[in-house]
Amino acid sequence: MKRIAVVGAGTMGRGIAYAAALGGYEVRLFDIRPEALTSARSYIETEMRRSAERGYITPQQADRALLAIHYVSHMEDAAQDADLAIEAVLEQIELKVDVFQKLDKWCPTRAILATNTSTMSPTEIAAATKRPGQVLAMHFFNPVHKMKLVEIIRGLDTSDEAVEAAKDVAKRMGKETVEVNEFPGFVTSRMNCLIGNEAMIMLQEGVASAEDIDQAMKLGLNHPMGPLELADLVGLDTRLRNMEYLHQTLGEKYRPAPILVKYVKAGRLGRKSGKGFYDYTNVDG
Repeated sequence: MKRIAVVGAGTMGRGIAYAAALGGYEVRLFDIRPEALTSARSYIETEMRRSAERGYITPQQADRALLAIHYVSHMEDAAQDADLAIEAVLEQIELKVDVFQKLDKWCPTRAILATNTSTMSPTEIAAATKRPGQVLAMHFFNPVHKMKLVEIIRGLDTSDEAVEAAKDVAKRMGKETVEVNEFPGFVTSRMNCLIGNEAMIMLQEGVASAEDIDQAMKLGLNHPMGPLELADLVGLDTRLRNMEYLHQTLGEKYRPAPILVKYVKAGRLGRKSGKGFYDYTNVDG
């Protein structure tokens, strides 16, 4: 594999593009929104330079990776000669199916199509294409350039060859992989959503403050980040969509905490909006 198309230049898409370019791939990062591409370019260039300054990569590696990323505003341009296409759009099944139908039309027949979904069915997504054996999920984690794991999730018809190719790509990106059989939420999202939801319920019950809940999880259970901090980082709207999907597919224990629903309705979406369970209005980044 030489060329990777990334669909969606948001938080996850830009991170995947960054990791792919450092892994030696030519990357085409697509988004329909010009402002998203501009923001992604700025983010990637800043993070690449910071990594070089801190000695994580060499200046030469940074320069090569930056030259390897092309920012495109037409999906067909990103897809036309891709060996692998990775979708990183909102967690909405209708949107993902639409993207995959277009990728199936425009990507070469050899190309593997991957979704970065954290909860949804690669089988359902694959059924919208004419190549279900070449469709799977590659679930990256935020921030992509720091997090080592990629969950590889098979759909019903995913071939062994597609799985091995995805593992090889992740390895070149500097990641480690676990292979997961498809089930709603996979491994990490099911666990994270439950822990985060219980933290939100405890907060609304007045059991402890957000700071103390997070501190207890970090110091008592050795979590690198508290569940409420993590929800703010992921985005509370994204977490709510995940919870609603898991509630629908796995049952009552995944019913979203009322405080999560209320915060999303109020526009308190976490870091990206400046306020969630914490206030980020005076915090850089």
